[in-house]
Amino acid sequence: MNRLVSTLLIIVGIIHLLPLSGVLGAERLMALYSVAVTDQNIEILMRHRAVLFGLLGAFMVYAAFKPPLHVLAIASGLVSVVSFITIAWATGDYNDALRKVVIDDVIALVLLVVAGTARMSGASQAGR
Repeated sequence: MNRLVSTLLIIVGIIHLLPLSGVLGAERLMALYSVAVTDQNIEILMRHRAVLFGLLGAFMVYAAFKPPLHVLAIASGLVSVVSFITIAWATGDYNDALRKVVIDDVIALVLLVVAGTARMSGASQAGR
């Protein structure tokens, strides 16, 4: 079970690492999200967001190789994807680039649920 959980954490970690390139500036943010970032304040916030996703993605990949961190990585990933999906759906009317991000996060959510289920199943079997 640890191998499955690790593999899923690596995949979700990579999904979270993808926005890291947004730290390079407004042009890269435009390429990622099809959103013109013309306000410097928004650019600062979006670039910082990219850094935070990079940190979360790196943690998830690291945690994939450290079974004691699996639960924390799964929980962190769930907070990330569920919050984004909820905000996107509640706001609605997002562009096609953000629709792809929503789809990626739904995929990540499914993978995290599978990872969490496998982790819990492995833990309960170990306790027998």
